Amino acid sequence: MDMTTPQSDLICLTGATGYVGGRLGKRLLDAGYRVRCLVRSVEKLQARDWVSSPGVECVQADILDIHGLAEKMRGCRVAYYMIHAMQSVGREYAEYDIRMAGAFAQAAERAGVQRIIYLGGLGEMGEDLSEHLTSRREVERALAGSGVPVTVLRAAMIIGSGSASFEILRYLVERLPIMITPKWVNTESQPIAIRNVLYYLVRCLDTPETVGKTLDIGGPEVLAYHELMRVMTASLELRRRWILPVPVLTPRLSSMWIHLVTPVSYRMARPLAEGLRNRVVCRDDRAAELMPQRLLTAREAIDAAVGKIHRDEVETAWSDSGPIPGDPEWAGGKVFVDERRVQVDASPQTIFQAVCRVGGGHGYYAADRLWRIRGAMDKLVGGPGLRRGRRQRERLSVGDALDFWRVSSVQAPKRLLLVAEMKLPGKATLEFSIEPMNDGNGSDSQGTTLIQTARFRPTGLPGLLYWYAVLPLHHFVFSGMLGGIRTEAESIQASEA
Repeated sequence: MDMTTPQSDLICLTGATGYVGGRLGKRLLDAGYRVRCLVRSVEKLQARDWVSSPGVECVQADILDIHGLAEKMRGCRVAYYMIHAMQSVGREYAEYDIRMAGAFAQAAERAGVQRIIYLGGLGEMGEDLSEHLTSRREVERALAGSGVPVTVLRAAMIIGSGSASFEILRYLVERLPIMITPKWVNTESQPIAIRNVLYYLVRCLDTPETVGKTLDIGGPEVLAYHELMRVMTASLELRRRWILPVPVLTPRLSSMWIHLVTPVSYRMARPLAEGLRNRVVCRDDRAAELMPQRLLTAREAIDAAVGKIHRDEVETAWSDSGPIPGDPEWAGGKVFVDERRVQVDASPQTIFQAVCRVGGGHGYYAADRLWRIRGAMDKLVGGPGLRRGRRQRERLSVGDALDFWRVSSVQAPKRLLLVAEMKLPGKATLEFSIEPMNDGNGSDSQGTTLIQTARFRPTGLPGLLYWYAVLPLHHFVFSGMLGGIRTEAESIQASEA
């Protein structure tokens, strides 16, 4: 049977809110395909610019509901499996990954899907393969279990603005002029640029020779990790970094160090650090022969990624993936509320613009030292801290990571809701609401009210103690933030007058 996919075909895409899938959707549209995105949160997906295209369908789906999933995949010729549970469920990710892949394969068979395409991980076979890479192999087997032909593309480190591997490398090099490293810095890798990965993913649709095949994809160079660090140093135009490998650093200690120094959480760093002991090099060049393209060198890929960051053009980021915490279920427990209001001599649009600048490199308008201390404490106990930053300097979208917050709702220019992801003995949100003032005759008067509401639902006695311990700091943190937003908004309004 001819498996070549005509460009008018409907393609099923999972993982569209993640790092690679979020970019792949746009490339599929650019290539002339129609795309049906299966996601947990349609609202989160709608933050992607390309989703407004008439060739896109957004469908909410439960990946473990085989019957429901099959109905939502019906009519699709090819399905991309771009799901990885490592960030979503933590330590149990391997077992959960296999369950999801098995359910997806069964649903694809019932729906009449003719091919599954999966992006897996490189790594030489053997008993010493890390748990992370072993789970990728198990996912491959689970996807093939239903009999639907599977095309597997195996990649090593993916270099691109916002990728987890790139961010780890960048932060280590930027922050540590002297690095005491494990032996894995001598392990060889064949990194590949994100644009080359996306080309392979799209091109294999009209390359029938890739059906049912497992293909290794990599860049043109094989480099040890310490060589990649030197390439990153040169790209960032930093002074020489001293790299001192020692044999006593275990994957556990390495992942703790990665967690403290970089934005990547411990639960992601642990499997990634364990996988660094495995040599990840292409076994052959079949992918490059079947789907030729110009492969970027490590320096070219890193330079491109750094340039995207400097131009504020990061399309997707590793922190985009994972479920979005919705509004917490506040009912049934004590909720502490800290609400503050201020009148601002600016339009709602301008105030919302100032609100959306909060966090990241801009800071929190006031008491930044206290925020940095809180971020450092969070990192020490396993939380994300402040180093995740934000994907874009001015704009926030649903699902974005914002330091140790997650953007849960954006209703411009009326409301922004942030859900705390720092380690807390309870659940916390920070909400900004913007209300035009009314003169009593039904028309808006000069000025706008900005309402800032912090909510905290404690868990047991530790939660109560935490709330009362930080309560004295609220005046400096929250009042200062509110005043800073007002000043920023009125300054923007004045400059545009």
